Amino acid sequence: MPSLNILSGGAAQGLVGSVAAKFKKQTGFDITGEFGAVGAMANKLREGTAADILILTSALIATLVKENLAEAASVKDVGRVETALAVRDADPLVAACDATNLRAVFLAADAIFVPDTRNSTAGIHIAKVLRELGITDEIASRLKIYPNGATAMRHMAESEAKRPIGCTQATEIIATNGIKLSGALPKGCDLVTVYTAAVTRSAVHPGETQILIDLLTATDQAALRAQAGFLDP
Repeated sequence: MPSLNILSGGAAQGLVGSVAAKFKKQTGFDITGEFGAVGAMANKLREGTAADILILTSALIATLVKENLAEAASVKDVGRVETALAVRDADPLVAACDATNLRAVFLAADAIFVPDTRNSTAGIHIAKVLRELGITDEIASRLKIYPNGATAMRHMAESEAKRPIGCTQATEIIATNGIKLSGALPKGCDLVTVYTAAVTRSAVHPGETQILIDLLTATDQAALRAQAGFLDP
C-alpha cells in the first residue's frame, strides 16, 4: 500500500487522523511518518528523513522555505492553536483567569505534565511562563517533561498523582482520551500558534500531498478543524 510521509508538530496529529480515511479513499494512500516537537521535526528533515508533507509552525515553515527544503508555492495555513491547561476526566476543571490564578494552579499541582521545553512550541513557552511567574525552582521536582504534548497528555491520563495538571496545545489535549480541556492560558501568559502545511522539496508524491493539504484546509472542513481544536487562521 503506498504511503505519504509526514513530519508534523503534535498539534496536528488529531486533525490528520480525522481526514486519513477520506484521503485514502481519494488517493489510495495511507499516511505514515512522525508527529512531535516542531523543532525536532524540522531537524529530522534537515538530516535527510524522507517526507512529502510538513505541518509545523508558520515561522518554521518560512525558515524551511528559505533553506530550500519546502516549496513556497504550496504553503498554506491550517489554523491557530491555543496553549491550554488540561485535567483528567475525573478531576474538576481549574480556573486561571489571570497570571495570579495561573501561578496558584501550578503551585497546587503535585505533578505538571508538559512537552519538551527546548524543542516544542508549547514547552518553550511554558518554561518562559514559569520563569515569569517566579516558580521555576519551586515546581522543578513536579515537572514531568516528555518529547511532545501528546505523549505528556497520555502519561497524565495514566498518572496516579493526586492533583496533576497538564499544559500543552489544545489540539493535543482534545485528542487524548482520559483528559479534558480546562481552558486557554490567561492573557499575558497566553500563546496562540499558527500551524502551516507545505510540500517538501524532496516530496516523492507532491500531487497526493497537495490533495492532503487541500483536505486539511478546505472551507468545508472548518467544523472538523474546530472539533480538533484549531481556530481559523
